Amino acid sequence: MQFNAVICGLDSIEARRWINKKLVDLVDDENPDSLKPLFDGGTEGFKGQSRVILPTMTSCIECQLDMHAPRAAVPLCTLATIPRQPQHCIEWAHIIKWEEERKGIQLDTDEPEHITWLYQKALGRAQEFGIQGVTYSMTQGVVKNIIPAIASTNAIIAASCCNEAFKLLSGSAPPLGIPETNNYMQYTGDAGVYTFTFEHQKKDDCPVCGNLPKDITLDPEQTLQDFVDSLAARPEAQLKRPSLKTEEKSLYFSSPASLEEQTRPNLERKLKDLLSDGEQLAVSDPSFPIVFRYNVHFS
Repeated sequence: MQFNAVICGLDSIEARRWINKKLVDLVDDENPDSLKPLFDGGTEGFKGQSRVILPTMTSCIECQLDMHAPRAAVPLCTLATIPRQPQHCIEWAHIIKWEEERKGIQLDTDEPEHITWLYQKALGRAQEFGIQGVTYSMTQGVVKNIIPAIASTNAIIAASCCNEAFKLLSGSAPPLGIPETNNYMQYTGDAGVYTFTFEHQKKDDCPVCGNLPKDITLDPEQTLQDFVDSLAARPEAQLKRPSLKTEEKSLYFSSPASLEEQTRPNLERKLKDLLSDGEQLAVSDPSFPIVFRYNVHFS
């Protein structure tokens, strides 16, 4: 509440989703000062984007999540039982072993001791399954999801975010999104210097700033495990450790371990045996303070 605005230069989608939810929750209709504009920028090589978000008023980061391709995800069952690539061994150490052996310790991907621990665990796993190629640098790259950075692109996007913040806070010129038109700027520098702006519209079924559940069509013959695995790849969800429940029953909990063990048998059951056509499903993930609500429709 002590700040007038937030400028994001965060290095992950997960971090953006967290601050976005925090700012939306902060808004109090009776206190205009509780609305904190969010200026977000990001780069990837020669490309970048900047955007202006007025929490609860305009399209938020969660509304726009499907614009960002989800990071390639590997089902937990593959990581836990039959790794085939060195990256699988690293993700196993990152997602499973860290939680088991260093529970309560926040993983710091900039801490060499933490990366070394993951590397050694992953290397042991790889040797057990006869997999070659696990290195310290690969471990660092997989865990940190390193993306190439170019100084000129970073400077352009940083300047764009600062310009938009200056315009809004000083009133010297209309920033992106005010009036509620174009609120998103994209920059491409790989084939010249080119920018364009467009309006990303607010979604009524956004799990953060909307108030309606999202419709989802599922195959009633698929298993709950199939659906859980698909949530990592769904552009509007991108969840790695989902827990699922309806108003009447709990279907699966990814944590704590005791509940995971109790609900694990449901993973082999077909959706038609666990859900009804038209039933509402709630999905959460310990990584995000968000509950996704879906209206289930069977194909």
